[in-house]
Amino acid sequence: MKKISILGSTGSIGTNTLDVISRRPSEFKVIGLSAYRNVGLFAKQIKKFKPKIISVKDDDVARELEKLIDLSNIKIYTQAEGLSHIAAHPEVQIVVVATTGTISLVPTLRALEKNKTIALANKEPLVMAGKIVMDRLKKSKGRIIPVDSEHSAIFQCLQKEQRRTLKRIYLTGSGGPFHNLPKSKLKDVSLNMALKHPKWKMGRKITIDSATLMNKGLELIEACWLFGVSPDKIEILIHPEAMVHSMVEFCDGSILAQLGITDMRLPIQYALDYPQRKPNKLKGVDFFKVNKLTFIKPDLSKFPCLNIAKTVARKAGSYGCVMNAANEISVHAFLDGQIKFTEIPKIINKVIKRNKPINNPTLKEIFAVDDWARKEAQLLCYRQ
Repeated sequence: MKKISILGSTGSIGTNTLDVISRRPSEFKVIGLSAYRNVGLFAKQIKKFKPKIISVKDDDVARELEKLIDLSNIKIYTQAEGLSHIAAHPEVQIVVVATTGTISLVPTLRALEKNKTIALANKEPLVMAGKIVMDRLKKSKGRIIPVDSEHSAIFQCLQKEQRRTLKRIYLTGSGGPFHNLPKSKLKDVSLNMALKHPKWKMGRKITIDSATLMNKGLELIEACWLFGVSPDKIEILIHPEAMVHSMVEFCDGSILAQLGITDMRLPIQYALDYPQRKPNKLKGVDFFKVNKLTFIKPDLSKFPCLNIAKTVARKAGSYGCVMNAANEISVHAFLDGQIKFTEIPKIINKVIKRNKPINNPTLKEIFAVDDWARKEAQLLCYRQ
């Protein structure tokens, strides 16, 4: 029986992970769960999975939770400290990192210190501090298995191949809701329009990232660190059918692709079962209903966030941390109705230009840079 903790159990990845676990109760045991403030759903998860340790946003949320469920036999923590306790719990073998934002960086490092397997669904640790995370991984007996459908696809394609034979990675994306919208119309995009993703059901922040294509940019940076390649070896393809989750080309011209339905339970199950594959009852691809597979070059002038991320990937150092922080604040400002959709990349660029780059930042410097970039973006987004 594999013992698991989930950071961010009430989000999309968290709930899908628990769905996979619930179908095989003799094979998985939940040790730790964390949630931010979705008290009702979290109470139901605790009642069903009976974790030993939990973490919530703060004491107020903990008190709300205690009104709904008996927590007398459960250790309760709050905020980032709680996530680290769950990630490092001595019984835990696999830590599913499904939180959003920068709060997952320290728990990820703590899990690696304790030689855990990390099923990584959060982009921020590698975008913010890729070198620090990968250096920690080299010293650890643990491993990182990507859960993002694209990175899981690349990971699977590379399993029996020698990395030195890798020529190119093709990172696919659906293109979000606006890949067919004329560039001139983007200035009039509403929040409701941006939140209507054509293929995936996700949280609000990541859905906006998909609409700007920043999500592909973040994934590009993450892939550079995960697979040890330069950004010039990664080609991004818009693939509206979202069936080919990514492809890998080798030095002899051969290309391997991983295909599947648009269901996050597939890469989640792969990460939990790795290195084995096990059956499930999910519906497979019906190739007789597939009319076409389309691949389109992204328009960088229409989606400047992608170009920003490519530049940041080449520069490395503290640039990823600055970009990530500025993007997060800008997206939330758009969600709050403070800025227009087309202002998101403009604000990110302004913050990056004001940055004083650090080539090899320490963890302390990463958090200082993150704090600075957020404040700069706040001033630009929430202007009086």
